[in-house]
Amino acid sequence: MIIPTSVLTELLWALPHLRTQMYFKSSLTALSHAMEDQILASSDKHLVIASFQRERFYRQEAHRYRRIAERTDQVYVMAAPETSFTSGSGFYETVAFEPEDGLGKEWHLVVVGQHYATCLVCRERTAEETKVKTEEARGEKSRLSAPLEMDTARRFEGIWTFDRQVSCTVAGLLLNRILQYRPELEEKIAQAQNAYGIASVARVVGVGVNLSTQNATATNPDPFVECLLTYLQAGQYKLLKAYRSISAQERKERLVNSITTAIRRGSNTGQPLHPDEILEVAVQELGQALSACRCLIYRVSTDTATTINHEFLGVSGSGDSRLVSTLGQTWPLENNPLFQEVVQKREQVYVADTHTDSRIVGDGLKSGSNSQLQAIVSNFSISSWLMVPVLYQDRLLGMVELHYCGGTPYECEEDELELVEAIATQIGGALIQAEAYANLQDLNQQLEALDRTRSNLVAITGHELRTPLSTIQVCLESLATEPDMSPEMRQVMLNTALSDAERMRKLVQDFLTLSRLESGRVQWHPESLELQECIDLALSSIRARHSDAQLPKIITQVPDPLPLVRADGEWLVEVLAKLLDNACKFTTSKGKISIKAGSNGGSMLEVTVADTGRGIEPNRLEAVFDRFYQEEGALRRTTSGTGLGLAICRQIVSGWGGEIWAESAGKDKGSKFHFTVPIVAKQSMVSSQ
Repeated sequence: MIIPTSVLTELLWALPHLRTQMYFKSSLTALSHAMEDQILASSDKHLVIASFQRERFYRQEAHRYRRIAERTDQVYVMAAPETSFTSGSGFYETVAFEPEDGLGKEWHLVVVGQHYATCLVCRERTAEETKVKTEEARGEKSRLSAPLEMDTARRFEGIWTFDRQVSCTVAGLLLNRILQYRPELEEKIAQAQNAYGIASVARVVGVGVNLSTQNATATNPDPFVECLLTYLQAGQYKLLKAYRSISAQERKERLVNSITTAIRRGSNTGQPLHPDEILEVAVQELGQALSACRCLIYRVSTDTATTINHEFLGVSGSGDSRLVSTLGQTWPLENNPLFQEVVQKREQVYVADTHTDSRIVGDGLKSGSNSQLQAIVSNFSISSWLMVPVLYQDRLLGMVELHYCGGTPYECEEDELELVEAIATQIGGALIQAEAYANLQDLNQQLEALDRTRSNLVAITGHELRTPLSTIQVCLESLATEPDMSPEMRQVMLNTALSDAERMRKLVQDFLTLSRLESGRVQWHPESLELQECIDLALSSIRARHSDAQLPKIITQVPDPLPLVRADGEWLVEVLAKLLDNACKFTTSKGKISIKAGSNGGSMLEVTVADTGRGIEPNRLEAVFDRFYQEEGALRRTTSGTGLGLAICRQIVSGWGGEIWAESAGKDKGSKFHFTVPIVAKQSMVSSQ
């Protein structure tokens, strides 16, 4: 049998003048023990009815009721069975009910004697019911969130009184219910009703008559008991406040640790989270923890505006889940007085009500409204707005924003503000850590590149210097030790020594040129030039160093007319000459080299030197511009050179604001080298004419 009706509800219906209050479990336990001790200390025989929610609670008090049963035969104990508790008659009457019964959520103790009567009737409240009731009492609107975790103390709503009328009414209600569970006790229950004057009360309650006007003898409670109850309630309230404080601290630490764990999850594998991943983890964790309608975290790179890339969307205060997303939106900073206030004060700014705040709507006298902020508030339904800076050693790295939406403003509590500040501090440290790691990686890459450069420098210069020096030494020794050498052989020896000396001179010259370019010690002398003239000078230089039999076929495809270019003529010829020399070096005499030029649609002229030679692997197209780069290796290459030519070309082209890059379909499929050079502006051309 299941009776879902609450005894407390029946009592309040029968006696509407009664008012319930909240009790903590520890207070009820103390009251129950005091009431039981009153029975044990008295010589009277009492009617005792106790209702426990579960058998396990009854087991803790079973020994006391065994002692009470020795003083009176009118003892009734009710509980929901969990192991061996059943309905029966032993030392006292036991009544078992189903856990789903209305009694399963209540706690009752009724004592009725000839000279003493008291009762305790309570119904347990869930954490969510307690939260809603508390917020309603404070006049606040409940927000959708998880139940209160800090309510570790069980709470009950009910009545404790020494009023005999109320006690007899409760006794009648419980005896009627016991009779429904155990009809065989009808005779015993009738004896109790007659002995303690409960029969008439029970019958009247059964037909629903208001008993508040009936005459009854009330016994005032002991003042000491009232003081004890007040002391217990106050102590429990202080304990609950301590629980809440500890829970808030634990909540903050848990959230900080969750973000820290997410960050370390990457660093444990040697790959820390990217700053964007840190912000994404933080925005989701923080938004969920504070049940915000919207949470934003963004980097601050300029004081003008930023783009929102990290957002948490919750549920609006009005229950409407269709919140407008800010992802991809341009967020104003320069004309945002809230942001500027954060920047100046280096502390959080909280707007409790965006519809009345003077920074947004103006005060009507000194300052007008901010239309930009009003548009944001309207478009994204922001009723309360919190902004917390992400700082590291007073350096502004970003911003955390919490939006509470709906018609009712939200009042942030102190622990919530402290939590957001703690997370902002954690984010700042994580961002600096990620940036430091990224900088360290860049530095390591630079050191590795520097080490490769050093190795290549040693290998290349050793090879390029030792080979010509050895040849020069052999030639000079031969000339010095062989007086009978023929004039023709002497000329060969001299030409060879001169050629290798020139090779060494160019090597040293390339070193000096690259050093000057990289250190910025080059004096640029830009002028208006015809590209064709520079190409002709570069071709003359190439043909002077190579015989026609050695050179591949060179084709010039430069349209006429072509705009004048603005560059340093000497360095432009140097770039063309080095690109042509590079193409000739890796293209056989049966191959072909072409020089093309044309506008790229902007303010630059694009020049292309293409060949049908060896080609470049696609993954090495950028590496060929590194210093001392040799595709074949420093000691295995089939062509001479230091690997500085393309590095010098890049420095020169960058000097006039152009770009240089390479293209190739792969090995033995030729290559193309492109570079851009500025076109002379029309006004400059007119003034020069």
